[in-house]
Amino acid sequence: MPVHKRQPSIELLELMGVVRENGNELTSLPPVQTPLSYDYVLVAKMSENQERAAFKKQIEYIEELKKKNMRVTKIIDDDLVFYGIQAPKEMFEKYRYLLKVSDACNWSADQNAVPLSTRIRIVHFILNHTPIPSGEGLRDLMKMKVFEAKFCLHEKRKQRELKESWARWTACLQGQPITAVRNYFGEKVALYYLWLGWYTYLLIPPALIGVIVFLYGLAFFNSSPLIKEVCEADTIMCPLCDKRCKVWQLSDTCTYAKVSQLFDNNGTVLFAMFMAVWATLFLEFWKRHRASYVCEWKVSDWCEEEEELILEIVNDADCEPKKYKHSYLRTTLVLICVTAMILVIIGLTHALVVFRVIAAVLFAEGSWEFLSNNSYSGAMMLGAVLHYFIITVMTRINRIVAMKLCEIEETRSFAATEKSFTVKMFTFQFFTYFSSLFYVAFFLGRINGHPGGYVRIAGKWRLEECHPSGCLTDLFIQMAIIMVLKQTISNVFEFTGPWFCRWLRRRRTPKLRRKCAHCYLKNESEDKHGAELCDNCKLRDWLNNYRLNDVDSFSLFNEFLEMVIQFSFTTIFVAAFPLAPLLALINNVIEIRLDAIKMVTLERRLVPKKTNDIGVWIDVLEAIGVLAVIANGLVIGISSDFIPRLVYRYHYGPCANGTDTGIDCMVGYINNSLSVARMDDKNLNNEFSLYQIQTPSGVNATHCSYKDYRSPEDYSFTPQFWLILAVRFAFVILFEHVVVICKFVAAWFVPSAPMQVKNDRLFDKLNRLKEELRSYDV
Repeated sequence: MPVHKRQPSIELLELMGVVRENGNELTSLPPVQTPLSYDYVLVAKMSENQERAAFKKQIEYIEELKKKNMRVTKIIDDDLVFYGIQAPKEMFEKYRYLLKVSDACNWSADQNAVPLSTRIRIVHFILNHTPIPSGEGLRDLMKMKVFEAKFCLHEKRKQRELKESWARWTACLQGQPITAVRNYFGEKVALYYLWLGWYTYLLIPPALIGVIVFLYGLAFFNSSPLIKEVCEADTIMCPLCDKRCKVWQLSDTCTYAKVSQLFDNNGTVLFAMFMAVWATLFLEFWKRHRASYVCEWKVSDWCEEEEELILEIVNDADCEPKKYKHSYLRTTLVLICVTAMILVIIGLTHALVVFRVIAAVLFAEGSWEFLSNNSYSGAMMLGAVLHYFIITVMTRINRIVAMKLCEIEETRSFAATEKSFTVKMFTFQFFTYFSSLFYVAFFLGRINGHPGGYVRIAGKWRLEECHPSGCLTDLFIQMAIIMVLKQTISNVFEFTGPWFCRWLRRRRTPKLRRKCAHCYLKNESEDKHGAELCDNCKLRDWLNNYRLNDVDSFSLFNEFLEMVIQFSFTTIFVAAFPLAPLLALINNVIEIRLDAIKMVTLERRLVPKKTNDIGVWIDVLEAIGVLAVIANGLVIGISSDFIPRLVYRYHYGPCANGTDTGIDCMVGYINNSLSVARMDDKNLNNEFSLYQIQTPSGVNATHCSYKDYRSPEDYSFTPQFWLILAVRFAFVILFEHVVVICKFVAAWFVPSAPMQVKNDRLFDKLNRLKEELRSYDV
C-alpha cells in the first residue's frame, strides 16, 4: 500500500508554527473507542402532575424516539429528569451506505467507520426532525419549556487531551492541533480556528510595518516644519463655537499637531497600498491552505445539500424533500425592511453628530478650564465612547431583526437560513460600526461652512470643524477608542461570563460522590464494548455537562462575526490607524486561547458539523478587501493632508517649479492652508460678539483665520482649492486602479489550490472508479 504523501501547504503551516500535527494522522478520523458515551442528552424539569400538557408532550416525544429504535435511558435527579439517547447501529450503517451511493458525498467520505462526532451530528438532526403527533418538533418543545436543555456529551479523555495541548494560556505561542480539533468538534470549528490562526500569523508583517510607519512619524517629531510652524505660530484663529468660545492662538494646539504627524505622514500612503495587497494575499493563501486540509480530511467534494437529503432519508425513509421556493413579495418586503434598518442605523450616526456638537458647546461653556480649552477633543472622545455603547445595544437589536427577516424569507434549509442570517447580520453590524467613521473620514470639516455662513443644526448649533493640522487624527481617535474598548471589554465578558455562570450552576446543584472504582476501570478500558456505567456515574457525567454554558447553532457565528469586524477595522481605515494590525495581532493571540478554553472547558460541546469551507464568510472577506481599496484611497486622497501638502510642495511652496531656496519645501504650508476672515466684514457683524473677538491679552482681534481655501473678500473658493480638488480625485482614481491591478495580479499569481491537491483528488477519483469497475466485473 503506497505511503500517503502529505501536502506541502500543511507542512509549511507546521513549519511556521500556525498548526501542530503529528505525521500522517491527518488522513482519517479515529473510530469510536468507547461505548460508554451517549449520543445525546435531553433534560426536563420534574413534574409531579402527570396530567400537565408539558409532561404529556415530553412522554409523547420520548415515545416517538423509541419508535425509531432509539435507546432511551431515564435518570431522575431531584427536580431534573435526564434522558440519555443512543441511536441503533443500523441507523449509522444506513448513513454509510447512502453516503457511498450519493452523487457528490461518495468521493469525499471515509467509509471505514462512523466516528462519534458523526454519530452526534446524525442524532442531532434526527432529534430536531422528530415531531410529536400534534406537530411540534424539539425546537418548539424547547420554547414551550417541555425540555430545559439538550446537549451532546464531552468525551473526558479527548477533552483532557485538548486542554493539555490547546485550551490553556501557556500554549498561546504554540501551533494549534487542528486535526484533534476537527476530530472532536468537526470540520466547521476546525476551519474557523485554522482561518483564525492563519489570519493571526499573517498580521505579523502589517503589525511590524505599521509600527515602522508610526516610528517614521515619531522620528520627524521635532524636526518637522509643519509642527514647528504650528507650535511657534502667532496666528489668531476664529472661535470654534458660539457665545462662550473666544479667538485662540494656533500655537495652543501644538500637541494636537504632533499627534497628527504620527499618523498623517508620507509613509501612510505606502502602508495603505501594502494593506490592500496584503488582504488579497491573505485570502488567496488561505484558499490554498483550506484546499490542502479539506483534501486531507476527504471532504473536498462534500455537498451540504446532498448530506442533508441523506440525513432526511436516515430519519424517515418515506420523506419528501422540501422544495425550493421564491416569493417576489417576500423578497421585496425583506429588501424594504433591510433598507429601513440601515436608514435607522445611519440615523443613529446623525444623532452622534448632534451629540458631539452639543457636547462641545457645553464643554466650552463649562467652568472647568481644562475641559473648556479642549472642548472639541473631549466631545470627540465622549462621542466615541457613546458610539461603543450604541454598538453594544444595536448588536442585540440587529440579531433579532436579522432572525425575523430570515423567518419572513422561509428559507428551504438550515444552511440557507445560516447564509441569509450571516449576510444580514454582517450588513447591519457593518453600518453600526462604520457609519460614524465614514462621517468623520469624509464629511467632518467639509460641510461646516465659513465665518458668516456657518452650517448649523436646527439653525442653532454649528457643525464640527477639522483641526488646522488635518482631520485624520479625529478618525484615529474614533477608531482607537472603539477598537480598544471592543476588544478589551468583549474579551473580559466573553471569558468571565461563562466562567461565572458555570460557577453559579455548580453552587446551586449538589455534588455527587466520586465515580465508583468499578465504573472508573470500565471507562479507562478502550476495548470493552457493551460495558455500562452505573446510574450514579452516568448522572454525575451528565450533570457536569448540564452545568456548562449553553451553545447553539450560531455560537460559532458570533466568533466569526467578531473577527471579520476586526478584519474590517484592520484593512478599511488602516491609513488613519497604522497601529490597528498590531492591536489586532495582540488581541488574536489571546482570542484563540480564550475561545479554545471557553469551548473545551466552559461550554457544552458544540454539535460537530461537516463542511469544506468557511461558507459565505469568504465572500464577505472578499467584499471587505475591495472596500478597503476604495476607503483607503479616499482617506488618503480626501481625509488626509497628503494631497494639499503635495500640491503646496510642487506648486505653491518655496520649492515650486524646482526652485532650490535652501529651506525646507514645506515651510509656510500651515499658513497657506488657512483663510482669513476680517472682523469689519458686514457678514460677520452678527457672527461673533465683542467678548469672542477679545484675545487673551485683552486686545480686540481685527481678523481671524480658519482652515479652508477661500477668498477674504467674498468667501468664494480660491483657484488653489480647485487645483487641490482635481488632484485629490486624480489620486483616488490612480491609487485604486494601481492597487486593484496589484490585487488581480496577486490573485492570479497564487492558485487557489496547490497542484498536489488537484493531483491527489484526480488520482483518488481514478482509483475509486477502478475499484467500482472491479466490483462490477466480479
